[in-house]
Amino acid sequence: MNEMICHLDIRKDFPAPVQPRYTIRQWQNGLAVRMPNWLGDAVMALPALRQLKRIVPEGCALGVITPASLEMFYQSLPWVDLILPLTSAHRNWNYMEIQNLRRFSPGAGVLFNNSFRDAWMMRRGRVRDLYGTDARFRSFLLKGTFHFPKRHDRELHRIHHANRYLAMASALGAPDWDGTLPEIEIVRPRIQLPEKIRALCDHPRLLVLAAGGAYGAAKRWNNDGFRQVAKNWIDQDGIVITVGSPSEAPIGEEIFQGLPREYACNMMGKTDLAELMHLLQRARGVVANDSGVMHLAAALGRPGVAVFGSTDYTATGPIHPGWEMLYANVSCAPCFCRVCPKPPAECMGKITADMVTESLLRVTAASGMR
Repeated sequence: MNEMICHLDIRKDFPAPVQPRYTIRQWQNGLAVRMPNWLGDAVMALPALRQLKRIVPEGCALGVITPASLEMFYQSLPWVDLILPLTSAHRNWNYMEIQNLRRFSPGAGVLFNNSFRDAWMMRRGRVRDLYGTDARFRSFLLKGTFHFPKRHDRELHRIHHANRYLAMASALGAPDWDGTLPEIEIVRPRIQLPEKIRALCDHPRLLVLAAGGAYGAAKRWNNDGFRQVAKNWIDQDGIVITVGSPSEAPIGEEIFQGLPREYACNMMGKTDLAELMHLLQRARGVVANDSGVMHLAAALGRPGVAVFGSTDYTATGPIHPGWEMLYANVSCAPCFCRVCPKPPAECMGKITADMVTESLLRVTAASGMR
């Protein structure tokens, strides 16, 4: 049998190489961390960010530099002291963004991305000592560098992204992570949520489907499979919602064709980040593709099932141990293609609705959420 049911303990599984150690001496007003641009990558960096906070001296601040689209996410982290949002994640910073960093005036900065531009912008923001990977010819801008092996198509990388970030934090003096999920306090009071969102949150058997995937169609399990899983859950007195971006709304409509709409609600494109977090926090379980929603649900402590095909579960599996990952071990995976070059995708086609349903029942039972 080629299909695998995978579990992940990121403290032990798929570790990153130990990195050279550096001592941060220029704290000044604190530490600025350039966080990843995508929600999923940002979540995987949370354990390392939390550990870096533990070494920031009293009287100094931990600041994050992030795309403005993720600002609400960082507002939910009570241990982050300062948020420096960027209007565009893929352009030079504007004058005010550079000035905001200069006003913060941190003595040191860490880059959790590989961008030459961001290293240069942080130097323009007068951050004296920068630390990050030796990517894209930017080493001359950095006080200390880290190096990780490159991944290769059709091979499991066996280095988890979270462990890459943790290896960098450890090299800078942060303590080892004990596996405790970082504290998240959703910013919007529940009373301010729309009535429809509150009603969904109150249902005792809420299942969330994250059937989209911003990277491309190759990451997405088939809609028929999601529909059958939804039907199985509804048959057991549950309610099912789909979540995702506005452009993914047609996916939700297709999944719910033929299902009773009083128990199947398409919320794709209808929630902001705070509302999405509320829904995920109250879910009995989550079924997801490899996506930002998958990572966010895991960070909120929800159990779930993730379907992997074109991407690598050893590198981007959810950080919460209460997840099962289904991965078909076919010769062309992981290919990291946005669209399968040989449709229909064999890696996704081998994962059946019965397999996903059985996994979902296991993880929700293990967490006491039957």
